[in-house]
Amino acid sequence: MHALTRPAALARSAPPAAALDTGLPAAGRTALALQAALLGCSNFDEGARVAVRELALRLGFERVSMALARESTLQLVAVSDGSATDAATPVRSALLAALGETFDQQAGVVWPEPRGHTGVPRITRAHRVLAPSRGDSVAGVPLVVQGALLGALCCERRGGVPVDPDELATLEQLATCIAPVLALLRDRERPWYQRLQAVATTRVAPWRRMSLMGAAVLALLVLVWPADVHLGGQARLEGAVQRVLAVPADGFVQQVHARPGDSVRAGQVLVELADQDLQLERQRWQSQLAQHQDAWATANARADRAQLVQNQSRIDEAQAQLDLVEARLQRGRLVAPFDGLVVQGDLSQQLGAPVHQGDALMTLAPGDRFRVIVEVDERDIAQVRIGQTGTLALTALPWQTLPLRVARISPVAKAVEGRNVFEVEAALPERPADLRPGLQGHAQIDAGRAANGWRWTRRLVESARLALWAWWG
Repeated sequence: MHALTRPAALARSAPPAAALDTGLPAAGRTALALQAALLGCSNFDEGARVAVRELALRLGFERVSMALARESTLQLVAVSDGSATDAATPVRSALLAALGETFDQQAGVVWPEPRGHTGVPRITRAHRVLAPSRGDSVAGVPLVVQGALLGALCCERRGGVPVDPDELATLEQLATCIAPVLALLRDRERPWYQRLQAVATTRVAPWRRMSLMGAAVLALLVLVWPADVHLGGQARLEGAVQRVLAVPADGFVQQVHARPGDSVRAGQVLVELADQDLQLERQRWQSQLAQHQDAWATANARADRAQLVQNQSRIDEAQAQLDLVEARLQRGRLVAPFDGLVVQGDLSQQLGAPVHQGDALMTLAPGDRFRVIVEVDERDIAQVRIGQTGTLALTALPWQTLPLRVARISPVAKAVEGRNVFEVEAALPERPADLRPGLQGHAQIDAGRAANGWRWTRRLVESARLALWAWWG
């Protein structure tokens, strides 16, 4: 790169203010003045016009043109003489051809070439078209920002001093100074997605761009790929039916023959209540029944019809009371109504404790028939249908999952740990031998398929929609 020098044309064309002694070469002062003028511009179009006008004024060119690379094509953006940049004219076409010639070669191009030029030969056909008269000269330099081409400059001089190598080097260095400012002005007006694309294109290594693109494509595929939707929550295992053994009458616990977890047979005595009072009452009614029967026999022997009828009534009353006592004695021995398992009611530590009529003593469930109660959140209950299938994983059997089928949906919600849930009853087609009522776990109900992105964001989107509706109305 040539050092900044003061060519003869610059000395002749610079304004008096540029000749102030600031301790810098004239070209350096020109570069600072150009940057200061560009930084005072509010948009790129204004900055481009100021740049070509200042270059033409300070370097003594009749016309300076600038083109910018946009979407793989060059567009004329500014001309120092105020010519229209979008009018389809022969002059515009010639300027774009010369600017494209410089842009494609990515190097400075000058016509006519200086005498004794020994550098790399350049293609100058379009530049010769812009300098038809003898003594005219045309120079073009690229605008480069961090190794990336931004555009190109084309400078024309009519019948004056030709552009020498030192002046071309100065022009290249001035283009290097103004190109970053022009790029900043352009990027400030671009949409955010174009700025992001530019950063990814110019500042990210190619292999990293490919990796990022691959990751983005993979993430998009994962988001749109359909997957099974599972709904559910906490689940518990219960017997298909449950029978509660209640106290038939006030009394006291005398004996207990079963505890929770015990398997029982139909007719097996589980609890015996104290029956001393009932035994005494039974003896009393038996004695009265015998007395009434003797009186009836005496009346019958005497043929006393009135006493016969009266004693028969007393016999019937005593027999009825005796039958009642016998029934109460029988109910005081609580027996299992079917083969099953005791799931609730540990009375082994309550022997002799008083109990009252209607109190639940034990709960029995069949050991071979079960149902699953799944707690489904109210936000998911609309997607649950009778007949849907799913799986159950019990805490006691973490490595084994059981299939289930939805049999019934409770129409009423209940509050559980600060949230509303609906109890969904499901049946188990398979019944392993080690199942016990009361086991808990987690159940998942299959509710169709949906994209992963929707599955992961559904709750958030629905909550946001509800909040927006509540706020907006």
